[in-house]
Amino acid sequence: MSQKRPPILGLKSYLWEIAHAIMGMDTVKRFDRIVAILIQLQTKRIVKAQELADRFEVSLRTIYRDIRTLEASGVPIISEAGVGYSIMDGYRLPPVMFTREEAGSFVAAEKLMQKFTDKSLGAYYESAMFKLKSVLRGSEKDWVEALESQVSITPGQALFNNEVSNALEILFESIAEQKQVFLRYESLREEIPSERRIEPVGLFHENGFWYILGFCHLRTDYRHFRTDRIHKITRTSLDFLLKHGTIDEHRKKREVVSKTKVRILVNKSVAKFIQGQSKYYGLISEEDKGKDVEMTFMTTDLENGFARWYLMFGDYAKIMEPETLKKRVTEILTKSQEMLSS
Repeated sequence: MSQKRPPILGLKSYLWEIAHAIMGMDTVKRFDRIVAILIQLQTKRIVKAQELADRFEVSLRTIYRDIRTLEASGVPIISEAGVGYSIMDGYRLPPVMFTREEAGSFVAAEKLMQKFTDKSLGAYYESAMFKLKSVLRGSEKDWVEALESQVSITPGQALFNNEVSNALEILFESIAEQKQVFLRYESLREEIPSERRIEPVGLFHENGFWYILGFCHLRTDYRHFRTDRIHKITRTSLDFLLKHGTIDEHRKKREVVSKTKVRILVNKSVAKFIQGQSKYYGLISEEDKGKDVEMTFMTTDLENGFARWYLMFGDYAKIMEPETLKKRVTEILTKSQEMLSS
């Protein structure tokens, strides 16, 4: 059992001390593993040697050797036969402290990242979470561990093609480095995926899906691409040919396109459940009408987007204007009835 006094060093200085301890006797890969072990040792009260061996895909003998190197570098590691390893209470690296409530927020963040990003970005976040957890006090570690198995998040739909595990990683690189990417993309109006070369401007999550806003060289215009429809994405060495500005600037341009005013009267029992989606469809105002709510929209897609969304709750709502919306909803219902009767 080691009871060495924790060194009072900053993160860079401390890693330099560890580097000196293994310099000339092992590779950079081992240095990276030892630093990662140090971080993981600070994420829980007790970490088993087998747990470390499984994560880094090395033998138990290698883990024992790495632990000895950390001890020789001044890390106050306490080992208990048959139990595992722990860091002496009070030892922190780096000196960052979180409240219990802040520590609890990590759980929600981790669950969201696991379900709302692709596999590649989720793995990077998992690595980052080990580093975050490593600076928690013992009581905060217990708080987080108690919550982790009791929180579950399930997306309403698939956000990424299972065959494309690194879409967000490549897109982030493309935007940061100003490099074009190649897509094989399945448009809603195409039966066979088309090949596109695009300059990604930015990404946004809206109405349950991730979208890329980018300049498409095939269409010679800006287009939106939904990540779940990407069949393949690859990096290229081609630089951007255009200066695009920010994603906010491009999205604001949508507001100047032609819009149609819509007014519907929705039963209050349903109105509260569609408020989140209503903003996506152009909600600009609401007015209390007793048992109903009058909702006014300015929509850019009356024929398909708005009309089909309205049908989700149409038996609890009345179209006040325009007549073209009433006609379009009637057309969809008539065709649906014909399909049911055939």
